Amino acid sequence: MKFQVPQYIEVEDKIFGSLTFKQFVYIAGGVGICVLLFTFLPMFLAILLSTPVAALSGALAFYKYNDKPFVNLLEAGFKYATTDKLYVWRKGEGAPASSSPGAAKPIEQIYVPKLSQSKLKDLSWSLDIKENANPITQNVKDEL
Repeated sequence: MKFQVPQYIEVEDKIFGSLTFKQFVYIAGGVGICVLLFTFLPMFLAILLSTPVAALSGALAFYKYNDKPFVNLLEAGFKYATTDKLYVWRKGEGAPASSSPGAAKPIEQIYVPKLSQSKLKDLSWSLDIKENANPITQNVKDEL
């Protein structure tokens, strides 16, 4: 028994002309709000308030930011503005006592853990991390 598997499930169906259902709802909502504004408000105030409404409904319907709908951007911005933010500050370890700009910072030593007793493995470890001044690898290189 053969079944037909849908191929393009990411693409929304065009229901109203060249508009998808979501696009149609955004545009119809924007037009409806603009009609209400022009009906109940003076002309100058209606134009002033309907311009951002029309721009928002057009952006919701057609604008994509990084190939994502504009409503996702608005949702992320709203969540960022309304949720709590936690800022953590930790004083750095080994901070110099003097904070003068000319003070020299101490050079930190890189600790390379000894993984095994095998000198060949130590050599491959040191070559992987590009360590040149390890005395263990110097001894292994001398023995080889």
